[in-house]
Amino acid sequence: MEQTTQKSSLERVVSQRALQMGSSFPCQICVMGFFCGVCITYFFLAALISFGAMESKGVAFSTLSIGILSQNSTSDIGINGDPIPLVRETAWRMNSPRVNEQQDDDKASLLYSAWSVVLNESIDKDGMLLSRSSIPEAPHLENCQLVTQINKFWDNPRENETVPSWTTWKGSLGMELLHQKSTLDKELQGVPHTANTEGAYPPWIEGSDGDNFPLTRKVQHDLWVHQHPTNCSDPKVRFLVADWEKLPGFGIGAQFAGMCGLLAIAINEQRVLVTNYFNRADHDGCEGAQRSRWSCYFFPETSIECQDRAFELMKRREAWEHGTVTAKDNYTSKEIWAGRIPRVWGEPWSYLQPTTEINGSLLRIHRKMDRRWWRAQAVRYLMRFQSKYTCDLMNTARHSAFGLQAAKMVVQSLPPEWPKVCL
Repeated sequence: MEQTTQKSSLERVVSQRALQMGSSFPCQICVMGFFCGVCITYFFLAALISFGAMESKGVAFSTLSIGILSQNSTSDIGINGDPIPLVRETAWRMNSPRVNEQQDDDKASLLYSAWSVVLNESIDKDGMLLSRSSIPEAPHLENCQLVTQINKFWDNPRENETVPSWTTWKGSLGMELLHQKSTLDKELQGVPHTANTEGAYPPWIEGSDGDNFPLTRKVQHDLWVHQHPTNCSDPKVRFLVADWEKLPGFGIGAQFAGMCGLLAIAINEQRVLVTNYFNRADHDGCEGAQRSRWSCYFFPETSIECQDRAFELMKRREAWEHGTVTAKDNYTSKEIWAGRIPRVWGEPWSYLQPTTEINGSLLRIHRKMDRRWWRAQAVRYLMRFQSKYTCDLMNTARHSAFGLQAAKMVVQSLPPEWPKVCL
């Protein structure tokens, strides 16, 4: 009896203690957290299963939706009952953006290859994937044939003129050359040309006078006139014929410096400079008469008539005896490399902005300023116009560096059906 009473008392104590613990606030928090965790886990698993089922049916649902849209909607039907291409294109881009990017890359590669074929002038009419008319113009390439033709127009004076028609190069833009069959040209055929060539400036100088060395336009004009006498057969015209430096170790800079010195001698002695052998042009790329000549890369320093006249005089003994023609051997190295700079234009180098710095200070005047100014003028004249060969080389270099990038930009502006619409 006593054991039963003790057992009942113990149960009451335990129950009372459990009731007190269950009614405490920390215990309630733990229970609520447990049930909340169970609920969150349940909903998360349910959402994950539902999302997987929808993803597996997404392609069919998208195709079905587009089919219903194209059949039932009236906003994508054209006048003739044909679907508007914009809807089809939009649906295609929504479903396969990577495919479109790949197509653009393929088109850019095709366009780049077509430009390469045109650049190499190896078009095979039977083997070309694209017709010539379907290939858009390359923004990074020059039309070398047209550019060379225009440069020849600016480098050859007309009859009874001392200089070409440089006064019109930014006016009518050479209408006589570019549009020979235009109405304007027919009207001007009977009008005598009365351009003021005295103040005409050469077209190979760009920018304002402040962007160039002092008197650049005037000097370039006078150099061209000096190197292109109206009558090369005149006994008063004298010549200086010289090869480019070809000693081992002489780079292109040293060759330029030597030729600038020879041009200075020619100006001071009133001679026409005629360059002869140029070792950097002694290769198969320079064909015909341009082989081993400066004219392979740039326009010749003088006219063809003066060149022929100078080479003819070199064969005559009396021409050497009377000083009508001289060569590089007639002058010392000091005269060539450190000779007197032409002073016919005064001292324009004194107006140059100082660029020589010594111990943190800029020198306004020093002994090399005149030589720097003259070499800049001489090199600018010698490189005034590129030859077609040089233009082709520059096109090849630009195409190799920027061709694919340019093709990707051009493809963005082409019709979506290109090149199918042009085949």
